[in-house]
Amino acid sequence: MFDCRQRKRQQEEIFDQLRCGVDSPVVLNDDIIVFPGFCDVHVHLREPGFFYKESIKSGTTAAAAGGYTQVCCMPNVSPVPDSLQNLQVMLDIIKRDALINVSPYGAITRGEQGLELSDMRQLAPYVCAFSDDGKGVQSEEVMTAAMEKARSLDKVIAAHCEDNALLCGGYIHDGEYARSHGHKGISPKSEYAQIERDLKLCRATGAKYHVCHISAKESVSLIRQAKREGVDVTCETAPHYLLLSDRDIKEDGRFKMNPPLRSKSDRDALIEGLLDGTIDMIATDHAPHSAEEKSRGLKDSAFGVTGLECAFPVLYTFLVRTGVITAEKLCDLMCFNPLRRFGLPRSTGDFTAFYVGEPYTINAEKFYSKGKSTPFDGVTVYGKCLFTALGGKIVWQENSTEKL
Repeated sequence: MFDCRQRKRQQEEIFDQLRCGVDSPVVLNDDIIVFPGFCDVHVHLREPGFFYKESIKSGTTAAAAGGYTQVCCMPNVSPVPDSLQNLQVMLDIIKRDALINVSPYGAITRGEQGLELSDMRQLAPYVCAFSDDGKGVQSEEVMTAAMEKARSLDKVIAAHCEDNALLCGGYIHDGEYARSHGHKGISPKSEYAQIERDLKLCRATGAKYHVCHISAKESVSLIRQAKREGVDVTCETAPHYLLLSDRDIKEDGRFKMNPPLRSKSDRDALIEGLLDGTIDMIATDHAPHSAEEKSRGLKDSAFGVTGLECAFPVLYTFLVRTGVITAEKLCDLMCFNPLRRFGLPRSTGDFTAFYVGEPYTINAEKFYSKGKSTPFDGVTVYGKCLFTALGGKIVWQENSTEKL
C-alpha cells in the first residue's frame, strides 16, 4: 500500500488520464479499476422527516464513497412526496445538500396508504418513477389504476411486493434458522404472490413494471417467464440476498431486513437469475436506522441495513474475483442497466476508481452514512474506493475527513 501523499499523487494521475471520460471498466497497473459511476435505484435517504437516521448530505456522501454518482431515493419520508408541494420540500434539500445526482420517487398513493392515487400527473416530470416502497399496494383495484396512470405518463411503477395477509407477524425468513431458534418466519409467498398478481395486471395494462429487492426463487421464476412472454418487467436484487442466506444469520439487528435473508436455494436461484439476465440490476436498498433502533435483536430491531459504502467491495470480492461474473457484467448491473430502465442521464465524466491490490476489512463505524448496521461488518474484501468524479470533477476522495 502507499502512504497518504503517494496515494493522493496517484489519484491525481489517474484523474488526469481519465478526464475524457469512462464508458467501461478500465484496469490500471493491475491493481486499480476505474468504473463508470454507479447508479443505485433503491436508497432511503430519510430526509425530510427522519434526519436522525440519515440526511441527503450524509447519504449522498456515503454513496460517493461507494462509487455512486446517481441514486434514486424512496418516498417513505415525511411529508410523503404524493403532491408537488410535498415533493418540493425534498427537491429543495437535494438542490442544497446533495453531493451527487439524486432522483426522487413519487408515491403511488397518498401518504403511502394504498387507498387513493397520488397526484401522479403533477409529479411525473420531477420523479424517476412511482413507488410506495416500504409497503406493498394491497388493493388490486388501486394497483391497476396506478399502472394505467403510469403508462399514460410513460413512467415506471416500482413495486415493493408484500402481501400483508401472509406476513403472520414474521420478521425473518420462514426457514431452518427461524424454526430452530424460535423466531416467527416470513413466508416467501408474501413476496411472490404479489409479484404474480402484478404481472397479471401488467399483461392487462401494458405498464412498465419494476420489482424491488427480490429475494425468493419463485419470484425469479415468475419474472423470467413474464419476460419470455414480452411483459415490460425488470427487477433488482441486493448484495445481501446474492451473498448471504439464513444460514448466515446471527442474533443481531444487522441481519434484519425486509425482505429477509432467505434459504441457500433462494440465493442460488438469484445467482442463476443474475447470470441469465432475469435480474436486471443490483440495488442496495440502503435503509439506515439509528444505533438504538438496530440494537434490539432480530425480533424488535427496525427492518433495514446500510449498503452504499460496501456494495461494490463485497460484490467484486465474492462475485468477480471468484469468477461468477465479469467486471463488465457488474458494471452493467450497477450502472448501465438501472440508468437505461429509469431513463436517467449520465456523463462520461461520471466515474469512480477502486484499489483492488490488497484486502481490507469493512468497518461500519467508519461509514459516512449515519447508519452503521450491515451484515458485512468485519468482512475482509477487495475494492477500496479512491475517488468518485461527477461531471469530470472529483466530489469525494479517500481520506476525506468530514463526517456528516
